[in-house]
Amino acid sequence: MAIQRTISPVDGSVYVEREQASAAAIEAALDRAVAAQRAWREVPVAERARLCSRMVDAFVARRDALAEELTWQMGRPIAAAAGEVGGFEERARTMIALAEEALAPIQLAQKPGVTRYITREPLGVSLVVAPWNYPYMTAVNALVPAMMAGNSVLLKHSAQTPLCAERLQQACDEAGLPAGVFQHLHLSHADTEALIRDPRLDHVAFTGSVAGGAMVERNAAGRFIATGLELGGKDPAYVRADVDLDAAVEGVMDGAFFNSGQSCCAIERLYVDASIHDAFVERAVAWVRQLRLGNPTDPATILGPLVRPAAADLVRGQVEEAVAAGATAWIDPGDYPLSVPGSAYLAPQLLTGVDHTMRVMTEESFGPVVGVMPVADDEAAIALMNDSAFGLTAAVFTRDLVAGEAIARRLEAGTVFTNRCDYLDPELAWTGVKCSGRGCSLSRLGYETLTRPKSFHLKHA
Repeated sequence: MAIQRTISPVDGSVYVEREQASAAAIEAALDRAVAAQRAWREVPVAERARLCSRMVDAFVARRDALAEELTWQMGRPIAAAAGEVGGFEERARTMIALAEEALAPIQLAQKPGVTRYITREPLGVSLVVAPWNYPYMTAVNALVPAMMAGNSVLLKHSAQTPLCAERLQQACDEAGLPAGVFQHLHLSHADTEALIRDPRLDHVAFTGSVAGGAMVERNAAGRFIATGLELGGKDPAYVRADVDLDAAVEGVMDGAFFNSGQSCCAIERLYVDASIHDAFVERAVAWVRQLRLGNPTDPATILGPLVRPAAADLVRGQVEEAVAAGATAWIDPGDYPLSVPGSAYLAPQLLTGVDHTMRVMTEESFGPVVGVMPVADDEAAIALMNDSAFGLTAAVFTRDLVAGEAIARRLEAGTVFTNRCDYLDPELAWTGVKCSGRGCSLSRLGYETLTRPKSFHLKHA
């Protein structure tokens, strides 16, 4: 039987070993999921809400232990790791609260002799494929609303964060959810693909790379099942000349460097009005230099390692190529002794003199680096912000809220912000355009992707 190993970015040690599910275990899980869903769909929404709320209670009760495990699995500083549990709770409780209204039948004006209405029917068995970077906050986007909608769930978590799947299973079991409504499986890539092709599966929610999203589409092709794909970004921000400069620097830099930049909606490219460009860069460089790179188990650490050395080396390569092409790197990696080639620890970096011929401005970095370009006006900023294969989020920093909203309307992104970034409001739809994926999670609209409409036309005898 195949063994998967989780190598901790903290110190390179093997932190977790797990056997991957056998063919027999996968078959049994599918059969349980199908049987459980037939009964679960008949459970009233209010009872589903009670059980899912108990699951959330059981989960957050382990906040400290969950945070420590998260730090060792993927490297987030312990000072910030508990925030993941808080984010999970907020999203879960929001979706539970929205369910009754979102899933209620749509009543239509009656015609003489006819009763008409539309119900939201669960899809069946949902496969949730979750990533390592926000392993609880991404998984919850699909798994709680899927269960609230009357579906059963199979969770396949990243091999980097297998304990996250097990802790969710533990919480579901303690809450008393019926057996088979929620199950987790440690799977190989090949077994995941085979699972997507299985006719007993009715829905896939995938968060990950563009290549991973293409894999889902290939294996779901011809089955006509629902898929939700959240595939990352190269998210831009624009800083207009009228901003509070210190507030803009704080907001944008935090959006770029939190979680070492390992967020699908992190700010990775920045456009600043030319009249304030130099002043912005001066303040931004000072902000970056106060980041402390270190062991993430130390509460004083602000910046932890990337998930693995190869991820750090990819960003190093992007930075080196940009500098060779004429960019200026403002941070000296020598000031960060842990940051050496081949290490998961990577010095933060801010680049100027960049353009869209450079990979660091066009390809997803997923690390602690941001490129800054001056722009002449709003039109130039909009053109550059939209010049991307991705479209997850985009942000405009300005005191002129009317102008900011007008700019936001023209940006090609699933979520647009003014005066903040790298944030998810669970009452808003989470969605992307272009290579950032398709589909929608969270909000009332998220329930539409986890159900199908069924129309009732009842002619009176």
